[in-house]
Amino acid sequence: MARIGMAGIGLMGHGIASNLVRHGHELTVLEHPGNQPLDALKAAGARSCADGATLAAQSDIIILCVTGSPQVEAVLLSPGGVLQGLRPGAVVIDCSTAIPSSTLKVAREVEARGGRFLDAPMTRTPKEAAEGRLNLLVGGDAGLFEQCRPILACFAENITHAGPVGAGHRMKLLHNYVSLGTIALLAEAAACALRAGIDPAVFADVLGKGGGGGVALERLKPYLLEQDASSLKFFMSNAQKDLSYYTTMAAETGAVDHIGEAVLRTYDEAVEQGGGQRYVPELVSLLKDRNTA
Repeated sequence: MARIGMAGIGLMGHGIASNLVRHGHELTVLEHPGNQPLDALKAAGARSCADGATLAAQSDIIILCVTGSPQVEAVLLSPGGVLQGLRPGAVVIDCSTAIPSSTLKVAREVEARGGRFLDAPMTRTPKEAAEGRLNLLVGGDAGLFEQCRPILACFAENITHAGPVGAGHRMKLLHNYVSLGTIALLAEAAACALRAGIDPAVFADVLGKGGGGGVALERLKPYLLEQDASSLKFFMSNAQKDLSYYTTMAAETGAVDHIGEAVLRTYDEAVEQGGGQRYVPELVSLLKDRNTA
């Protein structure tokens, strides 16, 4: 069993941590005000520590599941951070969503300290995280990927090696752009439908049987029909962050991003309306109420 350290015990990270403990691994988690309650993890045998250096000093594998690139860099590179305690040969696995250019930078820093690095961002929701059924998109050396696959399989159902370091984060941004972009398009159409007097059930049924069917509509449908946003527990502010990372990647690669900029603007305005801590399906109501006199 591996000695694993983990930073970021939020909605997704708590499920990852629970599954690692369930599979018998020795787990230490980094204490942080943003963590979900640690009582159940500690009752199952997990420990906690106050700084990244201590976390790294007692771990063979360090898993990060934090908000984004600034937080990844802070956990790894700050005074008292993970790199100060990193053991030779230890593996850092970043499951966060991050800007690929930042990923390449931190990977170089990890390797300069004698460590090894994989980026392994995830898709799906906290429900699948708790069930150990996440999807992982992994970037890094193929041999290291195979070595770490049994650890990743503790909390993931589908594991894809996307390419070298950074490829996992690039693929995650592409995925989230398509996913969140589709939801934004459907939410805008649903808001228009409500203003036009179309029954939400009719709207969902017609799209579901035609060109609008798919995962995005199924995620939105409980909110359209019952005002239940729990089918996609993803904060609007996180959607805004992910779309901003996508447009950054597009700019850095010189890709066309006209639609991406429009989708980002949609989430920017939703957050400005006070929706930052609301779940993404609630975008329907925010768009419906926008420009209301």
